[in-house]
Amino acid sequence: MSLLTNITRSEGDPKVLQSGPSSLSASDRLARNLGWFSIGLGLAEIVAAEKITSALGMRGKENLVRAYGVREITSGFMTLSVDKQAGLASRIAGDFLDIATLATGMRPDNYKRENAAVALAMVAGITLLDIIATGAITARHTSLRGQGRSYADRSGFPRGVETSRGAARKQPADLQSTPNSGSGTSRMAAGAGD
Repeated sequence: MSLLTNITRSEGDPKVLQSGPSSLSASDRLARNLGWFSIGLGLAEIVAAEKITSALGMRGKENLVRAYGVREITSGFMTLSVDKQAGLASRIAGDFLDIATLATGMRPDNYKRENAAVALAMVAGITLLDIIATGAITARHTSLRGQGRSYADRSGFPRGVETSRGAARKQPADLQSTPNSGSGTSRMAAGAGD
């Protein structure tokens, strides 16, 4: 990854030697992958609506499939945004629409009913992933909001407060009075004049 990063950098910029660990949790990665999947599926539904409806035995619903494609792309972008929960919720709502639409393809006179059944099973699996991701994202973000950050274990001194106090005691007396050196000098000058 750092090789790709270095290709795009200007000549005078410092080079990236290695990248650190990702700050994304497993639930964040799942949501991100579902977002990209949603965008890809939406593009496929827009571009190949005729092939999809033909494979499912649902001719005449091409415009509906294209509308579902636009919905998928929108849900995908929302899932990739900061507000993942709204994107995942819209994906779940869309999954139930897909299930209802695919259920119409299960009619006895559809000679490609098996394809519709496979698609229905796939959508059910994706719906389960969407529900799992939504629950994990909600739990993670709720727990982060519920607890404030505690800095009780931090002192602001890299080696601790007592070490810093000891270092101040070890300094010579003339360095300890440096901040007030102007007033000390005037006293000495006043004493010298007596």
